[in-house]
Amino acid sequence: MALTVITTVFFMWGFLTCLNDILIPHLKAVFELNYAQAMLVQFTFFGAYFLMSLPAGRVVAHLGYKKSIVTGLIIAGIGALGFWPAAGLRLYPAFLGALFVLATGITVLQVAANPYVALLGPERTSSSRLTLAQALNSFGTTIAPLFGSLLILSTKVKSAAEIANLSASEQILYRAQEAQSVQTPYIGLAIVLVLLAIFVWLFRLPTLDESTEKADVGHHTLLDALRYPHVLFGVLGIFFYVGAEVSIGSFLVNYLSGPNIGHMSEQQAAHYVSFYWGGAMVGRFIGSALLATMSPRKLLAAFSAVNVLLLITTMTTSGNVAMYSIVAIGLFNSIMFPTIFSLGIERMGPLTGKASSLLIMAIVGGALVPWLQGVLADSIGIQHAFVLPALCYGYIVFYGLRGSAIRSAPVAAQ
Repeated sequence: MALTVITTVFFMWGFLTCLNDILIPHLKAVFELNYAQAMLVQFTFFGAYFLMSLPAGRVVAHLGYKKSIVTGLIIAGIGALGFWPAAGLRLYPAFLGALFVLATGITVLQVAANPYVALLGPERTSSSRLTLAQALNSFGTTIAPLFGSLLILSTKVKSAAEIANLSASEQILYRAQEAQSVQTPYIGLAIVLVLLAIFVWLFRLPTLDESTEKADVGHHTLLDALRYPHVLFGVLGIFFYVGAEVSIGSFLVNYLSGPNIGHMSEQQAAHYVSFYWGGAMVGRFIGSALLATMSPRKLLAAFSAVNVLLLITTMTTSGNVAMYSIVAIGLFNSIMFPTIFSLGIERMGPLTGKASSLLIMAIVGGALVPWLQGVLADSIGIQHAFVLPALCYGYIVFYGLRGSAIRSAPVAAQ
């Protein structure tokens, strides 16, 4: 029952995170941004993971897993509420500020919920259990683009010149409709987040204090956890994986709507974003079963290698082949985050919280890699810019084969 309750939290943060993929093309059009500027959405959102994961770790150490999850949901609700004034003011920095608060709440959820699920049972099946929970996260990422396309992308964004040609009353009406397309979904999400926080608060969850800082009599530091090679390589693995996954999702609408690829409207392209994230959901249900019997390290390396090949395919082809090869990446993304995370905190005992905070900090890859790909897309074109996520998946092949192996930490870190 505890796992069932926590998976609802995984669903919500997946939904909120993926809604960025629809928000990006909308804000890009509204504020007439280039790709690098539009990717500030992901830079701000995932940058919060880097800046706030250490404070989030302190929150978990002080409050425990359950109260931290409730706190994270409330903070995320406040951030979602911030979209109301941001859309009304029509200020890009205001959107980024609301996103930062929203992402801060999700950071607290990540720091608390991921290790909690991994520890909620035998260690040998932690990858399988976390993959199952992440499948519900992927269900949220699957339906978010459909939800967003119906509301956020429902209003055709006009250019500054088109707006100037409207009468004063028409401009007021247009701006009100444009603002409402963002305000309505995020206000609804704020209400749902607060209700979910109340639900989790009322439910009795196991405490698992033995794997928090409360059990760390030696008062280890983050550096002590980082001295374990499988933690260090795992931090890099999360950085590159999240960077690649978010980059691809962020560019899909603009990429698939291009004349040489899908030649479709942005609203139609948003449906394929659902297929991308839906593939991850299906893959996680299948992967959860596979990981119960197969080596998580070998499966991780195999799935990463397939994604490298799919990215090479989409960069060297056009039309349906390029379109379906990039959408198929979602299926093989499926097991990566939960598997890297589980391997990264393996056998860490009371240092689990420290290792978890480091791994969550590494989600900053979702801020930096999409922005770098945006810079590349502005200079060499959106299709060839996918070389960056291909390199990221190449590293994960190494992590699965070699980097995740458990080695003894230096004596000073023992």
